[in-house]
This record gives sequence, structure tokens and C-alpha cells, in this order.
Amino acid sequence: MDYPARQGSGCVPLYLGVDDTDSLRGMCTTYLATELVRALSHVDLIGYPRLVRLNPNIPWKTRGNGAICLRLGRGRGPKFLVGEIEGRAVWAYPRGAAVSSMEYIAEAVARIVEAWAEFDDPRTNPAFVLLRHRPRPGLYWRAVRDVVAKEDALSAIRGLGIAREWKNGRGVIGAAAATAWRPRDRTYEVLAYRHPSRWGSRREIPAEPVRRLGERFPSTFNNYDWEEGRVVITPRTPCPILCGIRGDDPGELPSALASLGGEPPDRWLLFETNQGTDDHVLHHPEVARPWTTVDIEGTVASHPRTIVGGHVVVPVRWREPLDLVAYEPSKGFRDVVRALSPGDRVRAIGAVRETPRSVNLEKLQVITLASTIAKAANPPCPSCGKRMKSSGRAGPYRCRRCGVRRPQSDAPPVLRAREIDPGWYEPPVGSRRHLSQPLKRRFSARFDRKGGSRQNAQQGLPQFSRGADSLPTTSPAYLPADIKEDL
Repeated sequence: MDYPARQGSGCVPLYLGVDDTDSLRGMCTTYLATELVRALSHVDLIGYPRLVRLNPNIPWKTRGNGAICLRLGRGRGPKFLVGEIEGRAVWAYPRGAAVSSMEYIAEAVARIVEAWAEFDDPRTNPAFVLLRHRPRPGLYWRAVRDVVAKEDALSAIRGLGIAREWKNGRGVIGAAAATAWRPRDRTYEVLAYRHPSRWGSRREIPAEPVRRLGERFPSTFNNYDWEEGRVVITPRTPCPILCGIRGDDPGELPSALASLGGEPPDRWLLFETNQGTDDHVLHHPEVARPWTTVDIEGTVASHPRTIVGGHVVVPVRWREPLDLVAYEPSKGFRDVVRALSPGDRVRAIGAVRETPRSVNLEKLQVITLASTIAKAANPPCPSCGKRMKSSGRAGPYRCRRCGVRRPQSDAPPVLRAREIDPGWYEPPVGSRRHLSQPLKRRFSARFDRKGGSRQNAQQGLPQFSRGADSLPTTSPAYLPADIKEDL
């Protein structure tokens, strides 16, 4: 569908959004971004390529529910490095002017989508939008926190440019929402891709350099699952991705990638993302609606229980009774939930499930701990010192040796030590969602929410060999901010 474009001043870039080209069997929409960059070499990238994750609870998503956005134009200002494709550097510019070849670009994008999208998968329904102006940001916030109808997405971009769809065209929702993102918080991810001859084979990424990433490149996060002893920067699907390293400082990430050794990447691209931001969370909602992720505060109503499969369930009193659930893949996090007791005050962030009615925990804050009572030891006899015996639940204590009786108040109950402390808890790295903000970011004082420093544009491409040194960076203070709803 081609919409007549509004007339503009020509001082803004084009916004290209693409979604729903991958499947569980392979491909990746971000790999398609590298093909688009290569095919559209006659225009410049304005700013970083963007990887925009949307509502992770959508049941018809293909994999990680991520769309891409490329801003295209005539670059202005000092260029900076954002990738490498076929041995050639990929540059981007901080500002850009519009280009006039909108229809030509749309046809080139259509050819790339038709060449690479997984059309044989019934769940894959590709689409792209090419817009002269961004839709309002409310479209992004609805798409990342709720469910957006296709008709509403099309209405939001009407008059802004071009939309193309294949099959049922549901990908137009994510494509349009990706162009609507105005970051209030952001992270970055350098994604490396394999040579096509290696797709589907085992990835050769040594574990030791991955374990050292957090120490050598402090802005990175979610690299290695120490509880499970598993590398988590590599996917477990037969897609083109070799690995992805996430962080707050884009200047660190190319060198972090180069430090890994092992299988060399065929190409790589550095994305600006909303991963690890908690943008998907509805804070203090009136109701907990299925397919949303909520931030609620309540009181533990009864003791936790472990059900078939190893999942741990704890009921809480909120605006309505709700079960909080720590599923088996969250491993040691379940021990935190098991340690809760009635009366504990907690704050829970998690996805709402309709049946059974529950919240799948992504993070948990223990606000206050209730006093729990342990049975006291029987008191000693005041005459002979021998331990007295109980006469029953309501009866006094009695010494069998000398017959002395004492009231139950002589053995007051004692407070039981708790196995957990007030504070925040989260599942291990391998069990976290793309959008879930790790506690490392929530409490970091090192990185700016706008992304730290940028790699010096004059530095060359990093060499992909073990032990490459980090590129020089600076890192302004990161001050996490509550993201207000903007729907």
C-alpha cells in the first residue's frame, strides 16, 4: 500500500522499518538489515541502526519479537563506525538530510525482503514501511506494552510514506512501531554474523573470553550464565547470528567482539536498542491484563509451593489475588521465592498469564520481611534444671522428676532467622527476557542512559583475534529514570 507522502522541508531522513522476516527455523531480521545496508549504499545511515523489541508476550511472534529501523539520508557531521560488511567499513552520521529517491529505495527494500524472508513459515508475515516522518511515539509504547491491531498501525502512518506487506502483512505493526521509537533509555548490541557456509553448524566461541567480558568491558551485560556455566551471547537456533554482545557504551562493543577469538565473523553491525530497559513494563496498573507485563506491589498471602515441573508458586494479595510464579528455567531464583513467608511485602515485575491466572516473574523486590515464629525449646525446671515436658497445646509445662508446673509463657516463642534479605532479586542470565532490565543496569552509576561514548571515527576496523585491546572510551554517569507511560 502506497500512501501519499506529506510534503516536508527536506531536512529529515527517511525512516525504514522492517519486521517479521524470520522464523524459528532460521533467518534473522537483523541479518536482513545488513543486506539492506549493502543494497542501499547510495544513501547514508543516519545514526545507529536500530533493533527495537516489542511486547514479548505476543503469542504469534516469530522469535524475539524484534523489528529494525534504519534512518536513511545524506549524512552530515563526522562519520562514525557502525559495522563491517564484506571487509568494508559501514559508517553512519549524526545528522542527515532527506533524499528524493523514495520509490527507488522502496523497490530495493522489497527485493531484499523477497530474497531473504522466511515466506514458507506460516507464522512469518513480512512488511516494511518507508516514511518521511515518524509516527507519534504512542504507537511504540502501545506496541511494546500491549497489543496493537494492524488497522491501528496503518492508521498511525497514514500520509507519512509507503507501506508494503506480504501474506497477512502483520509485520507492518512492528515495522511502524520501530520507526516510532524515541529512546528515553537505550542500550547497544554488536551483532556478528556467520558465513552462510557455516549456518546450522556448531558455533565456535570459546567460553573463557566470554567469562572475562564483564571485567574487561564493564558496560557489557548478560554475557555468561555463571549459575549454569553457559555462554549466552550465542543463540541456540540455526540462524545467521554468530553472537551478540550487549552494553551501555557502544565504543566498547566492537573491541569486545574482537576479543573473543574463535570463529571469525563474516560481518557485524552495531545496533542501538531498547533491550534491557524495562520499556515493556506497565507500572502500577489498575488491572493485570493478559499479554502485558506489570509492576505490582503486594503482600504474600500463604506459603510458597512447588508444583509439577519444579515451578514455584506463591500467592499474593494485590488489587486481586494473584499467583507469582518462578518457572523451572529460573533455577536458583526459585529458592528466593521459596523463602518467602506470609506477610512479606514484595514488588513483582512479570508477565500476566490468563490461564492459570498468574504473573511470570522477571524480577522480585523483597520490600519488608514479616516476623516468623519458631517453636521455642521447652524451659528448664526451676527446681532441678531438667528440661520440662509439654502437657499439650494449651497445657502447662511439667517436670516429670519433681512435678513442678509452669505456664507456657515461661517459654516464649522466638523469631526465626530468615533465609533472604530485603532487596532485589532476578533470574540467572540465561533465563532473562530481551527487554528485562538487569539489576546491573538498574543500579549502575557508570553509564549514561543515552549510551556513553562513541568510538572515535578515525579508528580503523577492529581486528578479530584473541586478546584485542579495548578502544578508548569515556563513560558518563548512568542515571536510571522511571519511564512514564506515554500511551
